[in-house]
Amino acid sequence: MIDCRHKLYGIRDIYQQGSAKQLFFQAVKENTAFHRANNPVYKRMLDAREFSVKELGNGDDLHRIPPIPTMFFKSHTLWTMDPACLAVQATSSGTGGRKSQIGLDYNALMLGTQMGVGVGRFHGLFSPVPVNYLILGYQPRRENRTAISKTQRASMLYAPARHVTYALVYRDGEYRLDLDGLKTALSRYERQRAPVRLVGFPAYLYFLLKELKKEGKCFRFREGSMVMLGGGWKQFYREQPEKQQVYGLLEEVLGIREDCCREFFGAVEHPSMYCDCLRHHFHVPAYSQVIIRDVDTLEPLEYGKPGLVNLITPIADSMPLVSVMTDDLGILYPGAHCGCGIKAPYFKILGRAGLEEIRTCAAGAGELLRQ
Repeated sequence: MIDCRHKLYGIRDIYQQGSAKQLFFQAVKENTAFHRANNPVYKRMLDAREFSVKELGNGDDLHRIPPIPTMFFKSHTLWTMDPACLAVQATSSGTGGRKSQIGLDYNALMLGTQMGVGVGRFHGLFSPVPVNYLILGYQPRRENRTAISKTQRASMLYAPARHVTYALVYRDGEYRLDLDGLKTALSRYERQRAPVRLVGFPAYLYFLLKELKKEGKCFRFREGSMVMLGGGWKQFYREQPEKQQVYGLLEEVLGIREDCCREFFGAVEHPSMYCDCLRHHFHVPAYSQVIIRDVDTLEPLEYGKPGLVNLITPIADSMPLVSVMTDDLGILYPGAHCGCGIKAPYFKILGRAGLEEIRTCAAGAGELLRQ
């Protein structure tokens, strides 16, 4: 018997607003109940907020689930299942010095595969033509367990690899940005007349484009070339330009049009994929929900009001990732305001709140663990 989660993640139109809503609600309700029954710490956290799964009567009630802040995962693990039995474990990048440790069960990995197929099919990411890759991220190492390194390599499943070059190479005990290696690869790839795909951190793409423009170098590649960005700007947020500046440089220097550029949003504590539309908005797929909460009261806000981004997904049995509160500030809009044709709501990320400004619905969670 196929449960509601497999039906949900198997939906062909990933932005469906019809029957998927009920499937999503039922999946979230069941996932919350599962973790409450099998994770004593999570149960105490819910009890501390006087929350009962019985409060979830329909999809409009999902905001009642107390979200766990991503900061909590940076100092605590919250396993519902034995971590030794999980399919994969990963960490956040830890640019602030602390890392979240997250693990996914085999069922979640299967659901994630369905999700990736659905995203790739809808947004035109699949290609049978072998491509040359520039991975604007980490060279693989067994010791590197960051989630972003895993997702960057997984992005290569959308098109077969002819050759791969990495921006961050491991030398003398640390990762270093190898711009010269990227330039050499671009020259070689241009001569091969094969499509290229640049995958990874937007900051490194921007640094590469600026360097090439400064040197007066331009490249042109076969039709079908694409850019797939994700992972955010991390410690380079001060250098972050307007998106149109990056897209303009991309076409000028590499000849890749803006409509061939895709950006992804995600978090290691929220294993869901958000891919931007042709107008570069992140629409909310059927397997997720985004709630914007007031920074003072944590009450859900209506469309157009900025607040903290709360992400909901029923994907994992390994740990209660069902509702997490990020330290991102964002705004949610009706899908019709976008104009791309996708009817699902979309959100914009405005930046990050200071850690000291974030309060949590799972108040006292750390104190409960100490007790």
